[in-house]
This record gives sequence, C-alpha cells and structure tokens, in this order.
Amino acid sequence: MAGKRILPKGLTGKERLPQIVEEVFLAYNSARLKEGCQLFTDKMLDPDVTIGMSLAGALTPAGLGCSCVIPLIKAGFVDWIVATGANLYHDMHFALNFPVHVGSFKFDDTDLRETIWSASTMS
Repeated sequence: MAGKRILPKGLTGKERLPQIVEEVFLAYNSARLKEGCQLFTDKMLDPDVTIGMSLAGALTPAGLGCSCVIPLIKAGFVDWIVATGANLYHDMHFALNFPVHVGSFKFDDTDLRETIWSASTMS
C-alpha cells in the first residue's frame, strides 16, 4: 500500500484531453492507456523514430481500419505494419465489395462450417 493514492477529480466538462489522461486515468486499463499516451508523446513523436504497427484480430469489421489505422498511416505515424490473416482477409472482402455481416459470438463454429459447406454444395 505504498503506491500513490488514487483520488481522481470529478469531470466538469471544461477539461482538455491531456488533463483527463494525466489526472483521471489512474488505474487498471485506463492507466495502461495513460502509459501508451505517454510513450507516444515522449518517444514516438521524435522526428527520427521508426514506428511499426502490429495488428492482430479482425479489426476491419470492427471499423478500426478506416477509423484509426488509415488516419495514422495518412498522417505519417506508421512506417511498417505486420498483420494477421484476419485483417488481410477482411480488408480484401471490403476492397472487392464482398458482404460482411454482423454475427454472434454465441454461434457454434461447427454449425457455421456445416452451413457454409451446405451452401457451397448447393451451387
């Protein structure tokens, strides 16, 4: 119990984002986000730094490609990217105008495979 006391201030709506990050993001995931923001401003904004981005999971259907990744690339914040197949697969779907639909995490993968197999054998 020797760490700094956690006692966040109430928000009034007049705060600017840096103030919120520094004074309110004090524990758990918000503290990790604060550390990420500090790393970004302290290290990644240096003019001679090389920034790599590692992407895993299906970010494209979640909208993170067009809302976050592409703006970072266009702004010059990303020098290289390593991505898993899920991102490449979904990006190609959108690039080729193939449909992507909302599903459910409750759906059994075995049932999904049987549904796709049945549909492909009917055509």
